[in-house]
Amino acid sequence: MIEKKVEFIVDWLREQVKISHTNGILVGLSGGIDSSVVANLIKRAFPDNCIGVVLPCKSNPKDKADAIAVAEACDMKYVEIELSDAHTSIFDQAIKALGSSQPTKQLTDGNLRARLRMSALYTISSELGYLVAGTDNAAELYTGYFTKYGDGGVDILPIARLSKAEVFEWAKHLNVPQSVIDRKPSAGLWEGQTDEDEMGVTYDAIDAFLQGKKVTDEELEIIERMNRVTEHKRNMPPMAPEFA
Repeated sequence: MIEKKVEFIVDWLREQVKISHTNGILVGLSGGIDSSVVANLIKRAFPDNCIGVVLPCKSNPKDKADAIAVAEACDMKYVEIELSDAHTSIFDQAIKALGSSQPTKQLTDGNLRARLRMSALYTISSELGYLVAGTDNAAELYTGYFTKYGDGGVDILPIARLSKAEVFEWAKHLNVPQSVIDRKPSAGLWEGQTDEDEMGVTYDAIDAFLQGKKVTDEELEIIERMNRVTEHKRNMPPMAPEFA
């Protein structure tokens, strides 16, 4: 059953490249489960016209090691762009411009990392004429658990219909390295960050909610609040009305 669904998405990826008149697809490799599954899908769709991009940004070295392991496991060409210095330059100047010596929000730092990665991906995609594949799954899209114009800035979303549990099932089917399957999901926004700790709710609970199953009142409140306050991420920016 999984193989049939994989083949369906692979065909869909080929169609997206065809209708967009592009040459192939790339994905940012974080060393996480979602990007690993997407990497395997685009490799199947375009064996000779895909590339993985490893984007360390003050990251744990294990992230890079796992990302490279994924590329090597599926025989995907990859490149690496180190973004730590660029992040430091922009972030420090922005904080100083505000008249402060220290940032007040950790998320400000993390979101800049995500947006730098997006810029690097589109620099490469522009050179190659490739689409940028996103890595968000159904749970992340519903809750808005992605950075606006960061990991949310992509051309296509191959696994947006998959629950987090299904992503893990596909990863096993696609022979993603066990080291990646075993690690706790993380957006890599700062050292020690994990998705579930930051959200305050588990992926299992979000999956259950999206499947119409019962969750606790506390889980329901968190999921609905996240969906409500991130609605702007799922829509184009509002336009001023036409002149009367």
